[in-house]
Amino acid sequence: MAAQLRSEAIRSSRSGGGDFSAIRAEFALPADYPTAALVEAEHAQSVDLGPREDATDLPLVTIDPPGSKDLDQALLVQRRGAGYRLYYAIADVGHFVGPGGALDTEARRRGQTLYLPDEVVPLHPALLSEDAASLLPGEVRPSVLWTIDCDSGGEAQAVRVRRAIVRSVAQFDYDTVRQQLTARTPHPSFALLPEFGRLRQELAVGRGAVELQLPEQRAVSDGQGGWRLQLRSRVDVEAWNAELSLLTGMCAAQLMLRAGIGVLRTLPDPEPDAMDSLRRRARALGIDWPSGETAARVLAGLDLRRPEALAFHVDATRLLRGAGYTVVDTATGNLPNTIVHAGIGAPYAHVTAPLRRLVDRFAAEVCLAVATDLDVPSWVRAALPDLPGLMASSDLLASRVERTCLAQVEAWVLADRIGEVFPAVVLHAEAHGGEVFVAQPPVVARCVGDGLPEGHQIQVRLVEADAGRRKVGFERADD
Repeated sequence: MAAQLRSEAIRSSRSGGGDFSAIRAEFALPADYPTAALVEAEHAQSVDLGPREDATDLPLVTIDPPGSKDLDQALLVQRRGAGYRLYYAIADVGHFVGPGGALDTEARRRGQTLYLPDEVVPLHPALLSEDAASLLPGEVRPSVLWTIDCDSGGEAQAVRVRRAIVRSVAQFDYDTVRQQLTARTPHPSFALLPEFGRLRQELAVGRGAVELQLPEQRAVSDGQGGWRLQLRSRVDVEAWNAELSLLTGMCAAQLMLRAGIGVLRTLPDPEPDAMDSLRRRARALGIDWPSGETAARVLAGLDLRRPEALAFHVDATRLLRGAGYTVVDTATGNLPNTIVHAGIGAPYAHVTAPLRRLVDRFAAEVCLAVATDLDVPSWVRAALPDLPGLMASSDLLASRVERTCLAQVEAWVLADRIGEVFPAVVLHAEAHGGEVFVAQPPVVARCVGDGLPEGHQIQVRLVEADAGRRKVGFERADD
């Protein structure tokens, strides 16, 4: 099992496929942007940047997946006495998208960028999201610039946010950053990322944050017109980079709560029976859960190369159900009962991905106003009540599209392998079957069989791979 879940990508040995036009039609995904919105986007590129702080002297860099063009964030981590200073520049989408216009209307309809294996359905037109608004290297760009000063333990002590112009000096991907760190020749702008990122991770575990390091299943081109499945484990660099975004979102939430206005990303605490069930699962899987220890620390200490740890992490996803967006507006009496994101262990707001997610643009405007002691713009306040519903709809659509695309590729890849036997890990068992994970090719599917041993490896036989119905099924083969 260690080899099956190694950190390198695990690829299927055979490819299959076609295109995803049927899925786009099934979900009525937009093919083009309305002409009026494109005209607005074209005009927005030439709008004067207005009074802004000039921060082009900061050697900011971006760290994203390979080939990314919609660059939302640029960073710089510096030593500050015994502590740290984080500069975090976020693409200023509010500069390009005016309230109430065709571009704003279409962005509200879309909610977020959708990523299909063969194309992107963007939240904003590519001339903005991949060009004029993107923090591309060497280009002067408008940004919402956060400066967060932290103490020696990584805790935020002071926060400043303002509109600025910035210029990224370099674009990196995760592998390049990892290679530079391993060779001890990192770019100075991210040299402190491992040190600072680890501190933030330790603080997260201390808060009770539930971080599931499950490998990501993806469909990628085989270079020959077909598709293959890939299993990608999250690397340290990616996790440390994510901590910077989480820190900024937590600071944003605190600004909103102090001012009594904003929109939070929330997740209620898990029900007591969910925690009791997870403890029973730990015992059944032979996982040690000391009395008084949090789920966060138990999960953080597990090795996902072990079958029982993988099954336990999958089961722990129940702790992260029920996430949504919650509006805070004391002026209208909107005082929610839940203001914390239980998976993060603190109040949190989405502000760091405005090119790809609608709510971030409005949340950024709230933070800019609050940080400079100005009134939140009336158009922002008026939009807040609609945002939870808009984001819930787009989140659901994104999830369904992703699952459907993966199910389609699973069926394509396995279509000519009916009857073959594969090693698999039992993730969840029921009376006469359950759910199993096959590592090569990486597939999660139903399996028929009595007494499936949860958290153990068994042999399963492929009995169904129907590309038309996008359905894959196995039966136990080691009885």
